[in-house]
Amino acid sequence: VCSGAVCKHVRQRVRQSRAEQRGEENRARAKKEGRAAAAMEGGGGGKAMGYAHHHDTARLLKAFTRTVEPRNFGIGLLAGFLLVTCAYFSTARFDAIHIAPLVSPSETRIGSSASAAAAGSKSQLDLGVPGQDAALSREGSKAEVLDTDGDDKDLVHDASLADTKKDDTFARDGDAAVEAAKDDDAGGGALLPPLSANGTQEEQGVLEDQELLVQDAIAAAANSPNKSSSSSNGGSQPVVQSDPATLPAPVQQTPPSIPVPEAPKQEEAKAPPAQQIALVPEPVKQQPGSEEVATAAPRREWKPLCDMTSNRRIDWCELDGDVRVHGARGTVTLVGAPRAEEWRVRPYPRKVDPNAMRHVTNITVRSTTTLPGAAEEEECAIKHSVPALLFSDRGYTGNYFHAYTDVILPLFLTAKRYGGEVQFLVSDMQMWWVGKFLPVFKSLSNYDLVDLAADNRTRCFQHVQVGLTCHADFSIDPLRAPNGYSMVDFTRHMRGVYGLPRGLAVPAAGARPRLLLIARASTRRFVNADEIVRAAQKVGFEVVVSEGTHEVAPFAELANTCDAMLGVHGAGLTNMVFLPTGGVVIQVVPLGGLEFVAGYFRTPSRDMGLRYLEYRIAPAESTLTEQYPSDHPIFTDPDGVKSKGWDSLKQVYLDKQDVRLDLKRFRPLLKKAIAHIRANKLQ
Repeated sequence: VCSGAVCKHVRQRVRQSRAEQRGEENRARAKKEGRAAAAMEGGGGGKAMGYAHHHDTARLLKAFTRTVEPRNFGIGLLAGFLLVTCAYFSTARFDAIHIAPLVSPSETRIGSSASAAAAGSKSQLDLGVPGQDAALSREGSKAEVLDTDGDDKDLVHDASLADTKKDDTFARDGDAAVEAAKDDDAGGGALLPPLSANGTQEEQGVLEDQELLVQDAIAAAANSPNKSSSSSNGGSQPVVQSDPATLPAPVQQTPPSIPVPEAPKQEEAKAPPAQQIALVPEPVKQQPGSEEVATAAPRREWKPLCDMTSNRRIDWCELDGDVRVHGARGTVTLVGAPRAEEWRVRPYPRKVDPNAMRHVTNITVRSTTTLPGAAEEEECAIKHSVPALLFSDRGYTGNYFHAYTDVILPLFLTAKRYGGEVQFLVSDMQMWWVGKFLPVFKSLSNYDLVDLAADNRTRCFQHVQVGLTCHADFSIDPLRAPNGYSMVDFTRHMRGVYGLPRGLAVPAAGARPRLLLIARASTRRFVNADEIVRAAQKVGFEVVVSEGTHEVAPFAELANTCDAMLGVHGAGLTNMVFLPTGGVVIQVVPLGGLEFVAGYFRTPSRDMGLRYLEYRIAPAESTLTEQYPSDHPIFTDPDGVKSKGWDSLKQVYLDKQDVRLDLKRFRPLLKKAIAHIRANKLQ
C-alpha cells in the first residue's frame, strides 16, 4: 500500500511502461507478419532478413536494459576493475621474487657477513638473567587498612594486603602468603621479566648504539665493543668499559672475514658497479705488499665518573679501566682517561642528613689523562683481578636498624651478583661493628676487608664502585635491582648466613605456634608484659620473651624458631629478617602520630613474604597520661610537637613513652595472627 505523490508517480510510470511494452509487442508482431508475407511473395528476401536481424538486436538490448538495473551494472563494473588490478600486482610481485636471486655473489657474501656481525652485536646486548621469586617481591602498598575486628575500628589497624587489590601480594584471605612462601622454597619461576645485572635501559640513560657495534665488528678495530656500564641506583650513568671479571657477558662473536681479491699489478682496482655496492664499506684494496689500513672505531661518549643527583640517599661513582686506590690518602684515580675530572664523595646513604654524615670521610674520585706508566703516577703495589666496592661503616650504623638499612642490605644488593669475587674497601672502619656482622661480609666476599685509613699502598683494579647501590630504607625494588633481587632473596640469604633451618612458618605436628615478644629494656616498654603473655597463651601461642643481645647469631636462631613477632616500634623489629616466610609481624605504634615511622617496617615486612598487622594505641594505653594533663599539646596537637623538629618528637614520643596494652582491644589481632599461621599448616 502506497500513498503520496511519490507512489502516484511510480504507478504512472509502471502503467506507461506496460503500455509501451504492449505497443512494442504489437508492432513487432505486425512487422513479423509483413516480412512473412514478403517472403512468400519471393521478392526482396535478403533485405528483409537483414532488417529483421537489426530489429532483433535492438529488441535484445532493450530487454537487457530493462532486466539489468544500472546499480547492479555499476557494481559489476567495479568488481571487474578490482579483479584486473589484483592480477596486475600479483604479476609484479612474482617478477620481483624472480629478480632477487640475480644479485652478484660478491654482494651476497658481504651482506651475509654484515648480518652475522649484527647478530653477534645483538648477542652482546642480550644480558638477561633468570628471574627471581617475583611473586613474593612486589612492593607492598603503604596504605593502611582499618581492622574490622573489635569495637574500636578507628584505632586497631590491620595493614595486611588482603583488603586491597593493589597490595594483593602476600595475603589474600590470610592464605596467599603460604602459597607465595611455598613457591619461594620451591624456587618457582619468576613473574617479573628478567633483568640484566646493569639495570634497565631507562636507568642507564644511554641506549646501546647497535649500528656502531656492527661497524666495529666489521672493521675489526677492537676485540669487543664498549658497553654502557650503569648502576641500579637510577639516573644517567657513566659510559665505561665493562670488566669481564665483574659482569657476566656472552662470548664475543667475531664476524666471518670478508675475502678481498688481490688487485692485478700495475693496474688500479676498479670500483664495483653501482648495483653491486655492499651494505657496509669494503676494506680498502692495496697494492701488493702494502698493509691494509684499519678503520678506527668512533670514540664513545664520555660520561661523568660520579652521579650526585639521581639518588636521594647516596652519591656514587663507577670507574672502569686502570683504577688506582690509595687508602691512606683517600683517593680513587682512573688513569689514562679521555679527560680529567675530580669529585668528592662520602660513601654512606644518608647524604641529606648532616648529623649522620659528619663522621663519614670524603673520598676523592678523579680521572687523569696521564698514560699508565708515567713518572707522576705511582706504581701498583698490589694488582687485583676482582672488582672493588668502597663504602663507609660510620653514620648511624651503631643502631641495629640502620646497620641493616644503611650498609648490610645495600651491600647485599650491590655485591651479591659477584658471587664472592669482589674486594670490600671500608673507610672509617669500626672493628667492633665489622666483627659483629663478620659472617655477612664473609658470605658476600671471598677476601679480607681492607681498612682504607690504615692502608698506605696503591691498589690497582679494573673496576671500582664508590658508594653502594640502595633504593629506599630497608627495601629493594626488584625492577631496579641487579638480577631482579628482592627482599625475599635478602631474607633467604640472611637465613643462610646464620644457618637457620626454617624457611616456612609451619609449626611442627602437635606443636603450638610460637610468638616472640620483643621486650625493650628502657624506652617504649610493655608495662604489662606478663598480661600480654597470658593473653597470647590463651589464644593458643607459645610465647618467648627476649630483648636480644649484642651477638646477632643467638637472637637470629631464636627468631627463626618462632612463627610471629610482636613489638613496639623500634630497632628490635629488624629481626623480622630471620622469621620464616609466611610468618606474622605485629607492630605496636605509640602515641604521637608516629604512623610515618611505622612505615619502616610496614612495607618491608610485606616484601619479605610476612603478614603485617598494626596496632595503634589509644591515649589511655600510653604512660604519657601519667606525666602530662589530658589537655596538653602532646595529646591535642602532636603535629605542633613534630613541627619543632625530630629531636622534639623523639624526646617526647619515643624516649618518654611506655605502653600498657588494652588486652580487650588487642586480643582480636592475636586471634588473627594465629589463624594466619594455622592456615599455613593446612596448605
